[in-house]
Amino acid sequence: MPRVFSVSDSVLIEADPAVIYQQVSQPALMGRWSPENLGATVPDGQGAAARPGLVFEGHNKRGGVRWTTRCTVTAAEEGRLFRFRVHAIGLKRPRLRGPIATWEYRFEPVGEGTEVTETWTDDRRGWPDPVANAFDRVVTRGHTFADFQRRNIRTTLRNLKAAMEAPGR
Repeated sequence: MPRVFSVSDSVLIEADPAVIYQQVSQPALMGRWSPENLGATVPDGQGAAARPGLVFEGHNKRGGVRWTTRCTVTAAEEGRLFRFRVHAIGLKRPRLRGPIATWEYRFEPVGEGTEVTETWTDDRRGWPDPVANAFDRVVTRGHTFADFQRRNIRTTLRNLKAAMEAPGR
């Protein structure tokens, strides 16, 4: 079966695009909304402000398995766009290098709120489809990464909406 290389979903949040962007563009905060990400660390000397070229390590958990990824911000347009690519992975340290995935968040003003679109793109273009599909089904317990990430995105956006619209935020 041919792979689906990109999935996305959107949610309308009753908050200003700049306010939502300020939260989402801080990788250390992603663990507040994501069902799989536990946050991130930014190596010393790189600062915390999102900007193209910023490198950070994402910490993740699925079931009892934890792993770390190395990511680089590729777009940071305040209130509009935040994107990063994942290019290394490992259990405690991201030692295995190669194109893995790209994550993108778009912020579009809609009336008094913001439509937030989260997109995951599979960057493993060099993997043959049967190999990728078999690998995906093992590490996601029976799903393709596209199906698995579709559910993760839906959960992340739902949690982000609840946090951004919470009273006294």
